Amino acid sequence: MRVSDLIALILENLGRRKARVALTAVGVVIGTAAVVLLVSLGVGLQRSATQQLGGIGDLTRIDVYPVYGEPGGGGGIVVMEGPGGVPGIQQPINDQTLEQFAAMPGVTAVIARDWVNGGMMLNYGRLEGYGSIMGLGTDNAADLGVTAEAGTLTLSKGTAVIGAMVPQQFFDPRVRPGQEPPPPPDLLGQTLKATLIKYSTDGVEIRKMVQVRVVGVMAESRGEADWSIYMPLSDVTAYNEWFLGKRINRQKDGYANAVVKVGDVDQVLDVADQINELGFQASTPQSFVQGINSFFIVLQVVFGGVGAIALLVAAIGIANTMAMAILERTREIGLMKAVGATNRDVLSVFLGEAAGIGFIGGLGGVALGWSAGQIINVLALAYLAGQSAQSGAPPPTEAVFTPVWLPIFSLVFATLIGVISGLYPALRAATLVPVNALKYE
Repeated sequence: MRVSDLIALILENLGRRKARVALTAVGVVIGTAAVVLLVSLGVGLQRSATQQLGGIGDLTRIDVYPVYGEPGGGGGIVVMEGPGGVPGIQQPINDQTLEQFAAMPGVTAVIARDWVNGGMMLNYGRLEGYGSIMGLGTDNAADLGVTAEAGTLTLSKGTAVIGAMVPQQFFDPRVRPGQEPPPPPDLLGQTLKATLIKYSTDGVEIRKMVQVRVVGVMAESRGEADWSIYMPLSDVTAYNEWFLGKRINRQKDGYANAVVKVGDVDQVLDVADQINELGFQASTPQSFVQGINSFFIVLQVVFGGVGAIALLVAAIGIANTMAMAILERTREIGLMKAVGATNRDVLSVFLGEAAGIGFIGGLGGVALGWSAGQIINVLALAYLAGQSAQSGAPPPTEAVFTPVWLPIFSLVFATLIGVISGLYPALRAATLVPVNALKYE
């Protein structure tokens, strides 16, 4: 039997019992729609969570910290004395360490950092302010992945680049109750007076005045940089040496932190594992993304399993329909065999009819599932946008997302379910004895 004749016969047989085929296909429609909708919901939630996390962290960035522990601990690692004589640094981040990080495959930049280890107050006219002050071991803050909103990100001696939220931390300490507070100042190009404060062993306060010129303002990133004041590492090292009253030996004391930038997001976790194996603490937002992805993959499998149960019920309906069709068409099967149809031809006809029911139901299910997903997307985004406006968080861009592979997979799966469901009835039809089939009442 030619393929064209087989397809024509299958379509004719399905058309003779439109109501029964339609009712049987409804079960496949519901099951396929459930698979498409639920899996799309899981994918949409995963993408939304990933985008939200990606918006508050650079996924190509790894923050590296030294490991701290009690003297003599650390599993045989020699514990070294840290800055300020504080014991507990098991392995410092020094220049040799930075070279090791830079030599790792995929690493594009390694930046040493250190914080101001003492009191530091900033003044601009009558205003006082504060921020997270840290020194960068690079002359361009753009190496951290930040962008400039105004000015430049190039650092030189006596300059600073501030985050977008730093001006909001300036206030007038002389404002009286009920008096309107001054607006956040425009600090770009301004010179701030920084007061370093420390205390002697007998409790006497010692101050030192330095000047810092703001050369750039970073664009808002919803991360650490928004509240930070970046300065050259040499300036911050000089401040800390004044606080400590001695020179800092970077070979022994190391740096407080290092930022490792990786060119490809897919290599971030591998680089972080290599850094951890060297005895350091490596932290990256990509690890949280991986955990989120693992959770949502499990969620998608569970959702898909719920839809698959509905398809299983539909498969029983297809098997029942095909079994009834064989009983009703027993004499027709005998006649087909009498005129020369082989067992393979009969098997192909009935398997084709079962596959056709699955295919029709799959098409309807894909269309229904996709349409329902779009409706839920509109309603969910409208609700979540209102919630985001109240909390101040960025609104999600999608709640339900249907990847291209999902409708194709669902359609093929529904068709395959039809074939499997019709396999036993088709085998029964193919093995009927022509004489007995012709005499069947």
